[in-house]
Amino acid sequence: MCNAKTEFIEEAEGKTVKCAVVERGTWARTDAEYFLPCDYTPAEYDAFLQSLDFEYDHGYGAQELFGTIWYTDGTWSERYEYDGAEEWQHRKVPVVPPELIKGAQ
Repeated sequence: MCNAKTEFIEEAEGKTVKCAVVERGTWARTDAEYFLPCDYTPAEYDAFLQSLDFEYDHGYGAQELFGTIWYTDGTWSERYEYDGAEEWQHRKVPVVPPELIKGAQ
């Protein structure tokens, strides 16, 4: 079992969160949604974290948590599942190769 709040805090550590959405359920249905809006207040951030204070089974089986955390530096983390285990994965926008930029040689 894993605590969704603890996992969120660990994923966001060292990054500045812009906004976030987390959904609890399955691919077929959403049982609960948790939103952290852009320009959130400290109270909204605390309330969001408290809403994530629950245990879920992140091990092998169907994915239970879905969502995205956007950061102020333009990167993001999203929930992903591979081979039955789920976790957050931090992503960065790939660099555009020079051959796709007009006038770059």
